[in-house]
Amino acid sequence: MADQHTPRSLIVTLYGAYGRERQGPLPVAELIRLMAALGVDAPSVRSSVSRLKRRGLLVPGRTPSGAAGYALSPDARQLLDDGDRRIYDRRVPLLSDGWVLAVFSVPEAERNKRHLLRSRLGRLGFGSAAPGVWVAPARLYEETRHTLRRLQLDPYVELFRGEHLGFAATAEAVASWWDLGAIAKQHEEFLDAHEPVLGSWSAGRTASPEDAYRDYLLALDSWRRLPYADPGLPVELLPEGWPGARSADVFGRLHELLRNAGAAFIHPPESPASAPPEGPEAGKPGLSGD
Repeated sequence: MADQHTPRSLIVTLYGAYGRERQGPLPVAELIRLMAALGVDAPSVRSSVSRLKRRGLLVPGRTPSGAAGYALSPDARQLLDDGDRRIYDRRVPLLSDGWVLAVFSVPEAERNKRHLLRSRLGRLGFGSAAPGVWVAPARLYEETRHTLRRLQLDPYVELFRGEHLGFAATAEAVASWWDLGAIAKQHEEFLDAHEPVLGSWSAGRTASPEDAYRDYLLALDSWRRLPYADPGLPVELLPEGWPGARSADVFGRLHELLRNAGAAFIHPPESPASAPPEGPEAGKPGLSGD
């Protein structure tokens, strides 16, 4: 997971964590300051922002003082809202919730869209049940619908809700639809990197808002893809000793300890920006597909 802390990924994570509470664009100079605290230099920031602008995720603007900056686009905000439900949903999945099926057919003349569909469904957390048939927990339906429409892939797909009726046992089938070993390894990598950080802060570590900001952004940047790789399967379908609940707990506790403490580095006391909202629902990230 360490190699995922790219400048572009960290910028997305920053906007996801703190960008929606800001009135107007984030000034470029401020973005450079915030990224410098994570070891990202100014040229890398400018290059990454340009790519995010070309993808339609950031839009240029001016602050009230006239400084150049970038704000989230409407599409980016929708992605953030969808991502919130993944990253912060702590509900225990139930087998009775059922499944959503995506069944697609793409003409041979548009086979590039077939590859895009497979790739996007995989990134949304779907497992492949058969050629052209993908399955995921039913709670992913809304986000799947938004994503396929945004990418103009919805004409090729039909979505269904249902339950698994056999012939193999559901736990057996799930193990063939997803690579559970690879998903477990991602959870273990997250724990290796960030459980010691939680231990340090839980032991009463005294540090600056910059330290809280840095540890939180790095943990969030590592975590935000995991709820997409791991679709959130009911516990009775998972191997014994599954590390997902433990890694979710570590991230949740880091969020509670560090998110608002780190916000003091985003909005220093002398800043005219208003204080961020309190509570575990504040400043949720998303934008997982970057």
